[in-house]
Amino acid sequence: MKKLLLVLIFVLFLFPCKVFALDLLENGDTGILIEANSGKILFEKEKDKRVSVASMTKMVAQIIIFEELEKGSISLEDIVTVSHNASSMGGSQIYLETGEKISVLDLIKGISVASGNDATVAMAEYISGTEEKFVERMNSTVKKMGLKNTHFKNCTGLDEEDHYSSSYDMALIARELVLKHPDILKYSSIYEDYLRQNTENKFWLVNTNKLIHFYDGADGLKTGHTDNAGYCLAATAKRGDLRLIGIVLGEKDSKVRNQEMMELLDYGFNTIKMNCLMQKDSVVDTKNIDLAFPNTISIVLKDNLCVVEEKEDTSNYQFQVELNHLDFPIRKGDVIGKINVLENHSVVSTQSLTVLEDITRIKLFEFVKKTFVNFIYGIF
Repeated sequence: MKKLLLVLIFVLFLFPCKVFALDLLENGDTGILIEANSGKILFEKEKDKRVSVASMTKMVAQIIIFEELEKGSISLEDIVTVSHNASSMGGSQIYLETGEKISVLDLIKGISVASGNDATVAMAEYISGTEEKFVERMNSTVKKMGLKNTHFKNCTGLDEEDHYSSSYDMALIARELVLKHPDILKYSSIYEDYLRQNTENKFWLVNTNKLIHFYDGADGLKTGHTDNAGYCLAATAKRGDLRLIGIVLGEKDSKVRNQEMMELLDYGFNTIKMNCLMQKDSVVDTKNIDLAFPNTISIVLKDNLCVVEEKEDTSNYQFQVELNHLDFPIRKGDVIGKINVLENHSVVSTQSLTVLEDITRIKLFEFVKKTFVNFIYGIF
């Protein structure tokens, strides 16, 4: 019997047990794991349950901040004067003082690294005038995204009645932030830094998301904690072409939260892969258009065309090209259609199409002249 037990132990060391989906997130109230590019759900637990989400609320504030940066309405060098309302925020903070002048760049770091409530309110007031108007924009943003289980009363995530979201909505918000505003990862991946670097009031920032320090591929995204919400985390990690986004809400302590998030991410990386079928700029079609220059148009992928698969998957795919009506001129990078990847007649991935080089329309006179010259050369 003793020999049999030793053999069993030896076998277990040779073949370590895998983490199965049923073993995941035993302590968290609700959570989800998705593949970022496709949005495919890999694991879920009570994904539509409405709960408090603490500072993960700030991801919507970050979406708006980066929208304003990308439009040029604000810049990283802009100087913000801190109001009494912003400086009086409790909870996580970077200890702003009323009347202090601080750059947008430092405020973004304060939000992304230290989850500063004061920094978030200062940016809200700078963009919208008041926190209330900024929160209206936050609610408008999630409504446009089609989210059904999210409503905000403030921009920080401090506990307040009728302020809630769900793990699925949070995953979609995180996906929007990462895919449409990837510069966020420059800041959410900072482990430590300083604010007011060249002043007497220098402030040391340490990231509240410890996963970026010790989990392979982790580069964001947002932590949270209040009495009502418990310990929360939106985490993202990328290995190769595969990026995962995990959400855990309602954990009882931060160590368990971090451990269960790592188990979620491990499950995803161990069970799925990203299969890139064609690379960016690969030619998928050509068109001859008489009134275009050049008249042979090479239609190419705007980015890599990839599908999410189980590790052992050996699927066969079909491709379907759909082109928009072509209006000239067309610049390289302009979206002119899409290519669908089909498996068993179902679309499993889509990528935008563009052109290999700029295309212009030639004038009718030039076209007639060109045709006549070609005709003459053809006779002789």
